[in-house]
Amino acid sequence: MPGLTVETSPATTTPRSTRPSIDARAKAALDAGVEALLAKQHDDGHWCAELEGDSILNSEYLLMKVILGQHHPDAAEGATSRDLEQFNKMVVYLRWLQRADGTWGQYPGSGPDISATVKAYFVLKLFGDSPDAAHMKRARESILALGGAEQINTFSMFYLACLGQVSWDACPAIPPEIALLPRWFPFHMDKVAAWTRTMILPLAICTALRPVRQIDERHGIGELFVDQRRRTKLNKPWDTDRPVSWNNTFLVVDRALKVVDRFGLSPFRQSALKRAEEWLLDRMRSETTDGLGAIFPPMVYIQVALQAMGYERSHPVRVTAEKELDRFIVEEPDHIRIQPCFSPVWDTGIALYALTEAGLTAQNEPRLARTCEWLCDREVRMTGDWVRNLRPADRGLRLGVDAAAWAFEYRNDWYPDVDDTAMVAKALRRAVGCGVDGRDARPTDCRAFDASERAIRWIIAMQNDDGGWAAFDRTRDRAWMEAVPFADHNAMQDPSCPDITGRTIESLTTCGVPRSHPAIRKAVAYLWRTQRAEGWWPGRWGVNGVYGLWQAIGGLDAAGEMGDARLTKSLRLLRAAQNADGGFGETADSYINAKWMGVGPSTASQTAWGATSMMYMVGAQDRAVERAIAWLCEAQLSSDAPAQAPFEMDLSAHDASEVSWVTEGKPAALASHPITEPAGAWREAWFTGTGFPKVFYLRYHLYRHYFPVMALGRFLNLRAR
Repeated sequence: MPGLTVETSPATTTPRSTRPSIDARAKAALDAGVEALLAKQHDDGHWCAELEGDSILNSEYLLMKVILGQHHPDAAEGATSRDLEQFNKMVVYLRWLQRADGTWGQYPGSGPDISATVKAYFVLKLFGDSPDAAHMKRARESILALGGAEQINTFSMFYLACLGQVSWDACPAIPPEIALLPRWFPFHMDKVAAWTRTMILPLAICTALRPVRQIDERHGIGELFVDQRRRTKLNKPWDTDRPVSWNNTFLVVDRALKVVDRFGLSPFRQSALKRAEEWLLDRMRSETTDGLGAIFPPMVYIQVALQAMGYERSHPVRVTAEKELDRFIVEEPDHIRIQPCFSPVWDTGIALYALTEAGLTAQNEPRLARTCEWLCDREVRMTGDWVRNLRPADRGLRLGVDAAAWAFEYRNDWYPDVDDTAMVAKALRRAVGCGVDGRDARPTDCRAFDASERAIRWIIAMQNDDGGWAAFDRTRDRAWMEAVPFADHNAMQDPSCPDITGRTIESLTTCGVPRSHPAIRKAVAYLWRTQRAEGWWPGRWGVNGVYGLWQAIGGLDAAGEMGDARLTKSLRLLRAAQNADGGFGETADSYINAKWMGVGPSTASQTAWGATSMMYMVGAQDRAVERAIAWLCEAQLSSDAPAQAPFEMDLSAHDASEVSWVTEGKPAALASHPITEPAGAWREAWFTGTGFPKVFYLRYHLYRHYFPVMALGRFLNLRAR
């Protein structure tokens, strides 16, 4: 390929009939992987595997129960024997996730996370663990060594305020009056990320009403604070190097807002609370969503806010809110863990696309025909918040009529997203036999084809002015918002990102949009602008450089850009990143320090991404591609086995002392996982999905399966040409 070098091996220069067994091995692995993936399909045609987060999910759920007075039989809203059994099993899981140094982290092998550790310690103490127990002493010593509980993030501080461990003045002010602000105002609900909207309004109600559940002093955590004075004020330092900065501006605003609260100087407080309540109730209607935002944080916060506003536990709104959150519970015989949400549309779209790479379509496989019908049934058909950020000419779009979109979850009609819509549209188009580039004849009376056609209109309308695409809105980057005191979840806004943009370009071309279309040319320009000097693209929704590069290069390939010399450095990076065993991996530590981009133990999902990236650039005959495919073949399970196991890797090229996921020259120990994978699948110990960079990471339990199937299918297709 022009400008790119293919590394050949004897296997690629001998006749096909005498070629070594990599093709046969890949075919056997693909066949086994396809059968195992189909075995995981639900009867109605969809896939939905567990979406695993870290310890904070169990911690925050249990803290919520204490705040609501639902944690023991004598509490305000009582607890049944079944409740107590579940709480105890959640506590077991928290103990299980504690590290040897006493801390809890954001992902297997991560460094300690102060917020996660404080919350877990607090929960264990509330639910009966003695502070004198060895594991509690280790946790307490680590917390103090990390600077004390005053160092936790603001979203964790709200839990402490609700339980009387800090003053509400230690939390950032989130005035409910934001619900009344006009759209021309610099800060407006439409200008923050969709997930942030659903998170901050319940918290705004709480900061205004300041609910506090008094607990026994012996359950308090005053011993975790280094400076007791920090329990009464916001722990966000003044920027002395830059007195005139957004950080300092918002600190002044925060202090002013607290003075207004203290003296009752806001004449609009009651109308603001009413508007916020109406906004939230509207977005909680069960016919439009499976809980507020259909994700864990707002579904927790809203229960506290509803109680603070006087809603009884028996009120239908609270009953529904409680039921929807409890659906995330995954109960095992000896423990309980909690998911942050469900991922059915995402899992189903990717699984369908992967199976089309293996040669299956809705015509030759009835199970995929059911998948297409299921996805068409999940199409969002109402107008959500996103419409207000469109260009005026596009605001008349009607989902289900002249446009189509999908959400991530079973039902989240307020918030369809570009990433899922792009994934589903291109998977549907391929599955109904319209060809990879969409040039084949239109099938007669095909719901899937029609839906993918309408998705094009919505996707193009959602393109940002910079040429890229964000997740939930048409928006632009407002960097100053990240200085807002309650923005330390590192996702206050939702600007364009290369990974979604690359996937979206591929989706548009698959659905028949020509490469010359202005939307695609603008998107290509955006990708070239966001390529880092060393050749990576950052991954917003997956870890990290390997994911971002894979998605960006996929889009550039779809746009006909593979001859560009700027890809030479990306190819060089991938070759250098490939592990000695042939696989690819990357720790989420790379979000903290870019030197770890592309560095980590080989995983099934990241090896598939790395192999596919190289196939885009140099085809399937390259020696490095063969090595990556060989890793996938060798790592595939030949019999049922635990889904998680420690991995070894060659660290000779790295300073092991600087890697948080390595101890004494060996990969950090990982707890065994209770889930068993079938023969034909893969295991994956590490988190390769990203929620909020530097804050929250995910292990998608199907990533380790459908991405290898996708890579193996593409490899064999290219080798057969």
